[in-house]
Amino acid sequence: SKAFLSVDVLSHRYIGALGARVICDNIPGLVNKQRQLCQRHPDLMQAIGQGAKDWIRECQHQFRHHRWNCSTPERDHTVFGRVILRSSREAAFVYAISSAGVVYAITKACSQGELKICGCDSQKRGKTSDDMGDFDWGGCSDNINYGIKFAKAFVDARERMVKDARALMNLHNNRCGRMAVKRFMKLECKCHGVSGSCSLRTCWLAMSDFHRTGDYLRKKYNTAVEVTMNQDGTGFMAADRNFKGTTKNDLVYVENSPDYCLLDRTAGSLGTAGRVCNKSSKGMDGCEVMCCGRGYDTMRLKRVTKCECKFKWCCAVECRDCEDIVDVHTCKPHKRPDWLDLT
Repeated sequence: SKAFLSVDVLSHRYIGALGARVICDNIPGLVNKQRQLCQRHPDLMQAIGQGAKDWIRECQHQFRHHRWNCSTPERDHTVFGRVILRSSREAAFVYAISSAGVVYAITKACSQGELKICGCDSQKRGKTSDDMGDFDWGGCSDNINYGIKFAKAFVDARERMVKDARALMNLHNNRCGRMAVKRFMKLECKCHGVSGSCSLRTCWLAMSDFHRTGDYLRKKYNTAVEVTMNQDGTGFMAADRNFKGTTKNDLVYVENSPDYCLLDRTAGSLGTAGRVCNKSSKGMDGCEVMCCGRGYDTMRLKRVTKCECKFKWCCAVECRDCEDIVDVHTCKPHKRPDWLDLT
């Protein structure tokens, strides 16, 4: 369950220079089905590689104020490091956002005409209506169903090789990620008619900004449900017997998370030593929470910003450089027990 795509390996220059077979044979962690899809559709793999940067960035944006900040260790082909080895809610989010990212990248590449195998959604043709009246399908509707179909085939291939609690957890969270992109499809229209009166409309379906998917999955992370596998190994149920309802649209996890306070490479925790914290906040970014009670150091730094900006005719903005002094607070490192220095 630890195969994540190497962003660099899937870049355009590598595929162009070495050929699909060589590249696909050298991406670490792929199973046979994924390798075959890679060799058959190198342009799709290239789109996924470029999209990976977007979903990594989104993950880091969502957790920028948390002890676990979705960091990506250097020289680790799994992208997110050992954190995904534990069946925690962080792993659940990583699988969901990555699966969503594959859907988004493939669908976007289809609409932009970058792939031989797909284009705009050809089923969106003819007339239909919404709350505002009739309209014609036109433009280029995003082919979300193809994006979901390929993402399901590629991302789920590894998990379908085994039947254990972690594989079931990954398949469930992968699906949640795919459906999150589809949830925020929006209708975009262009008006026609006398003086743009909108008596005639041409509309198409488009994906929303990926941040909306990230925000949604982040909320699902907050309310993720702990589950246990059922006795026949075909599914799972909520660990809390008092849980009412269905987990169909929830992220699920099997193991509790570490606290991420200290460096623990086996748990995928980089610790919070040296992390910047907010002295006045009582939230996750506050020094008390972020530093796990170890305290913090304060540095006084000079910051230069643009100020007193004025618009000059024509077409220029002139600003002064203003200096101010700011205090930056960073978490203290973990103190070694005294007995370690005696041995």
